[in-house]
This record gives sequence, structure tokens and C-alpha cells, in this order.
Amino acid sequence: MKLEGKVAIVTGACGGIGQAIVNTFVASGARVVAADLDGAQAAGLAAEYDGQVLGVAVDVTDYAAVEAMLETAVTHFGTLDVVINNAGIGMPKMLLDHDPVADWDLVTQVNQKGVYHGILAAGRQFRALGKPGVILNTSSVYGQMASEMSFTYNVSKAAVDMMTKCAALELAPHGIRVVAVAPGRVDTPLLRQYEALGLWEHIRREQMRDQFTQPAEIAAVFAFLASDEASCLNGSTVDAEDGFVSFKYPLLSQQG
Repeated sequence: MKLEGKVAIVTGACGGIGQAIVNTFVASGARVVAADLDGAQAAGLAAEYDGQVLGVAVDVTDYAAVEAMLETAVTHFGTLDVVINNAGIGMPKMLLDHDPVADWDLVTQVNQKGVYHGILAAGRQFRALGKPGVILNTSSVYGQMASEMSFTYNVSKAAVDMMTKCAALELAPHGIRVVAVAPGRVDTPLLRQYEALGLWEHIRREQMRDQFTQPAEIAAVFAFLASDEASCLNGSTVDAEDGFVSFKYPLLSQQG
């Protein structure tokens, strides 16, 4: 198994992509710290595995809490190899309807500052351990393109892409790789918010396969990037979006 013996941390572990990452990493031989703002939910997730997963509560907007999470991982499992900064939020709303606190400050704190905290704490922990490590950040295709109703989310994910590049450059001398994954339209509770807006079928048809990507497909990308097989990937944002950023919705209907 490609992650045999590795220890990983996943934030936002109780979300759609987060849970899929935990499951895929365990199936690939890793032990995992499943971290989430909801500690009880994280503990419940961990209980589904036979000692291979530890559930912890963490508020990624609090740097001290992120540091403590990493220390817990090392204390419990004896080492640390991979940190996945996956926690993120977003609420669809038109820009002129924004409340600056709820629609800018909160999203930026979690999506941008939370990833910064994870990168900084992980880099320091790997240096203290005297070993190489991998930091993976969850970005989005919306970090590369404009879209309606997601102003702050897009800006925060663009920041994740740049943080990934800058951190990779500075941490490379320590043997630490930093890579981001940019999912497209993934069938998760976050995306399901668009169902109530009557946009579900429209956005489904914007994928090359005419279907939403599943969380397990994104988790498989994370598992590869965390493995030694991906040693040449550093500073990149890997698009995992079924061609979404490569084409405009076809004007002509698909014919068999």
C-alpha cells in the first residue's frame, strides 16, 4: 500500500472530501488524525476504525490549537508525515448582499488563515522532527476563475494557490513538499447548497463526463500526492475538475 506506515492529519475531516480522504488513507495503510471543529463528530468518525484513526477537535483559525493538534499526532502515533489543510467553508451569496463579517471575515479566517496556520505549524513540526514531510492544501478551481455568488470563496482559494507556491519554495531545503489540489464540482454538502437555488442540473452538465466528481475520486488524488511516487510534484496546484476549467458549456446537445 502506497501510504504504509505514514501518519497523516486531515482537517475538515468530517466533511464530504475530508471523510473520503480519511477512508482512502487508512485503506492505503496510513494512520490518521481526523480533525474537525466538531470534536464529537470527529470522535465518532474515528470510532469507525480500529485504532488507525484518532479524532480531535480543532479550530483552524486558532494557531495555538493547530500547533496542539500536530503535537497530539506526534505524541499519539510517534511521528508525522503528511498534513492536509482541508477545512473550508463557503456560502453562496451575491456580492452586493454581503455582510462583511459573515461573508468576508469568517470565510477568510477559515479558508485562508486556517491554511496559513496549517502550513506554518506543519513546517515547524517537520523541522523539529528532523525529517521530510508533505503539506497538502485543498484549493478549488474557483481560485483560478470568477463566478457569481462566491466572491470571498474564490479570493481565499486563489490565496491558497499562492501560499502553496511560496511555502514550497521556502520549505524545499528542509525536504518538505507543498502541493494543492483544486477540486471542481464535487458532490458534497457544500455544493448541495446550489440545489436549493435551482442550479443543480445546470452545474452538473458543465462537467465533461456530465456528472459530478465523487469525494473518493478527489481523495485518491490526495493519496497519490502524499505518496513517495509524487516526489517530483512541489509548489503545484493540481486540478481535479473533470475538465471544468477547459471548456465552455457546449452549445450543442450531445448526440449518441
